[in-house]
Order: sequence, then C-alpha cells, then structure tokens
Amino acid sequence: MGIFCFSYFSIMTKPIIGIMGAMPQEISGVIELLDNPVSTTIGSRTYTTGTINSIDTVVVFSRWGKVSATATVSALIHHFNITELIFTGVAGAINHQLNIGDIVIGQKLIQHDMDARPLMKQFEIPLLSKTYIETNPDQLTIAQKAIERLLQNDTISNAVGREVLNSFNIIAPKFYTGEIASGDRFFANNDQKDNLLAALPDVLCVEMEGAAVAQVCYEYDIPFTVIRTISDSANDTSHIDFPVFIKKVSSQYSVVIIQAIYNIYTDTQD
Repeated sequence: MGIFCFSYFSIMTKPIIGIMGAMPQEISGVIELLDNPVSTTIGSRTYTTGTINSIDTVVVFSRWGKVSATATVSALIHHFNITELIFTGVAGAINHQLNIGDIVIGQKLIQHDMDARPLMKQFEIPLLSKTYIETNPDQLTIAQKAIERLLQNDTISNAVGREVLNSFNIIAPKFYTGEIASGDRFFANNDQKDNLLAALPDVLCVEMEGAAVAQVCYEYDIPFTVIRTISDSANDTSHIDFPVFIKKVSSQYSVVIIQAIYNIYTDTQD
C-alpha cells in the first residue's frame, strides 16, 4: 500500500516523512519549508523535524556514499519512526538521451558495484536474492504527477531563473522513469560510463546513495522515492559542471520537487 493513496491517510494516524539529500545544498532549501523546525544531532548528522503542509517531516543531509546513506536512513527509521522516505539530489547521465537539467524518477535501483561472483551473479544483493529494488507503483505515480505539474507550469524556470538555466543549456527539461545505478564511485570519464552501459544497458543515470537507501527501506518495509536531477554527463567534464550546478540549479529543483509532492499529499487528504 502506498503512502500517497487516500486509504493510507485514512488508516495511518501519523505519517512521518523522511527527506534526504547527499549534499547540504540539496536539503537547505527544503529545511526552510518546515514549519516549527527543531534540530537534533545524532551520529554527526543534524536531523531537522517540523511540518510541511501539516505533515510531520524530518530532513537530513546524509553525506556522500552508500555507507553514509544507509546510516542516515537507519536513524530516520529507528529514531524518528518515518513511514516514508524521499531522496532528492543529483546524478550523472548514463543514457545518451538525458540532458543536464532533466529529472529521473527511480523505478528500479541497482548497486553497480555489488559483485559477489562466483558465489552469486553480478549485482545480486547477498541473502535477498534480488538484483534490483523496485519502487512502489503508488510512489512512482505521485512523483510523476508532481514533476509533470512542475514542467507544465514552468515552475522550475521561475525558481531557478532563465538566465541560469540558459548558462547550462537547459531549455526544456524532461523527466524519465527508469533504472538508477548507485555505487561508491564518481563517474568522471567516458570509459567508466561505457563500461557501465555495457553491463547495465537500461540504466538512465548513476549516483552514490539511492540503491543503498532502497535496500534498507525494502528490508524495513518503508515506501521510498528516489528522484534525481541530471547535473552532468558522467564524463570528462563532470568535475567542471558539478559544483556550480549544485549551487545554482539542483538546490532549487529539490525545493520545488518537494513542494509539488507535498501539494499532492494535501490534495489526496482533501
């Protein structure tokens, strides 16, 4: 059962949504959306609780990589009793159709650096007998609706500014739903990109946290959504594009994406 459906709000008396980002800029604007924010430090991380659209919410900067992300989501589950997880942030494009500024909603999450051969096949998660962790269809539907609204209403353009978007050659951003690959490696050349595509030809983009977070949520039966903004082409120019994009573009994407999702929460409750 998805957190977004009407029956969820009828049955669950207190939904608590966790929001994570691997960069401080990705969640700083989201924290500003919180009413009555209160900060708590656990394990060198600051978790900020409050409400968005009257829904209890916890926002946290997870830091980079699978270990950092799993430690953070575990705290969200055990200390804050979240009932839903949303991960927002950036990714490098692997599929050649994607452009900087496009948005990817993870339908399947895979750890591209998981390799326990010959004990089991490449990419299979030990003991789970699963290669991919799949997102609940309800979460996908709501994320798709939210981002459709953003693109139709030109909300992203208004939030970021046309001049900034033009500087990254972002003219008409699109969104895609599909496979996201995660691993503890920053892709910074075409050889890395081509090697991943050869092994996982359906992957749309690559990042360092989503599949690990998905595994933890799967094991605890917590619905999750991973939404990534394409910041670079996962090639030789990645290190040049990345810092400026985070500062000027993706931080604004994160805010409007979260706002759009919460607006659909509100619509669902009415």
